[in-house]
Amino acid sequence: MATYIEVPFDLEGDRVYPDGLMRVKRGSREWTALVEVKTGKNSLETTQLENYLDVARANNFDALITISNEISPVPGQHPTSVDKRKLRKVEIHHGSWSYVLATAIVQKEHRGVSDPEQAWILGELIRYLEHDRSGALELDDMGPSWIAVRDAVSAGTLRSSDKTAVEIVSRFDALLRYASLRLGQRLGTDVTPLLTRQEVANPTSRADSLLSSLVETGELTGTIRIPNAVAPVHITADLRANRVTCFVDVAAPQQGRQTTRVNWIVRQLKDARPDVRVESFVARARGAGSVELLADVREDPKLWAPDAERDIRSFRIALSVVAGSKRGRGRGAFIDSVLDTLDTFYGEVVQHIKPWAAAPPKLREADRGEHVAAELVSTDLSSQDGPETVG
Repeated sequence: MATYIEVPFDLEGDRVYPDGLMRVKRGSREWTALVEVKTGKNSLETTQLENYLDVARANNFDALITISNEISPVPGQHPTSVDKRKLRKVEIHHGSWSYVLATAIVQKEHRGVSDPEQAWILGELIRYLEHDRSGALELDDMGPSWIAVRDAVSAGTLRSSDKTAVEIVSRFDALLRYASLRLGQRLGTDVTPLLTRQEVANPTSRADSLLSSLVETGELTGTIRIPNAVAPVHITADLRANRVTCFVDVAAPQQGRQTTRVNWIVRQLKDARPDVRVESFVARARGAGSVELLADVREDPKLWAPDAERDIRSFRIALSVVAGSKRGRGRGAFIDSVLDTLDTFYGEVVQHIKPWAAAPPKLREADRGEHVAAELVSTDLSSQDGPETVG
């Protein structure tokens, strides 16, 4: 691998200076990319990126890599719009500083670096990026349109044609990605937003469905996947009710009485706060299930099993708190209410739940020394008979 900084290129009589160039060779194969970096509040500019795409195409380079504090709303979608015709021969990739920092911490603190010099260099990079003056910022703003959109949702006047609503939808998806990176950094694993196949293939479909939900119900929703967790964690921000909710759906045991199944999940929630909401769903039933607070279920498990004739199919465990209203960070901010709710819910609920597994069948021990009267012995062969004695 070879890297260079501020390599000059001629573009239609003008001189342009990308921040960097990196070239990787392996055998006869070669891959080259230009690099453009922004720090602080500086945003990537469409004209500048398109110029670098032209330079890359003219020099047969493979890609353009950008790094900034902007977070892509959907993986694979660049935060800055560029002419798609310029991407026919050159790829464009983006990484946020939050992603770079989270990846570096996971690699050094959880996975480990065998080479001591590389480990020291990576540690210095982490130290630099965590400094307040490095320009690598956390997600700290829901945008200038946050207050107006929130008020329009409360009043029921928000329209899907409002450009401000589209901006808030994009920032909420960016918040989900930031929350995933933040939680994954603490867990030492890759936590990612969970998308459908359609949303991965067509990122705009995710934005359209989220915008429709915001206009019709006032809700912004998303799901994150945590490796080896019992189930994905769903996050809902209800701007009309001013609530943030995290919930997880857990399959119930397939055997035992209703109270036995209830006690199975309650035992695993011993560290959860009493205002966690629990809901049970029975087989062959539609609509909402039986909903109670965890504090009440602990006192009387039968509250969660009102119909003894039906088997409980699944449980929904949820934590709902008041959402912050401020657009920035700090006490009373929307971003912090989402991040704090997710951390609390995972720490007190999700990480303690293990999926139910049936016990393996056991071999029956053969009866030894049991006397059976001669008149009760059958002459027909049976699986209950012992080995026959010959001779």
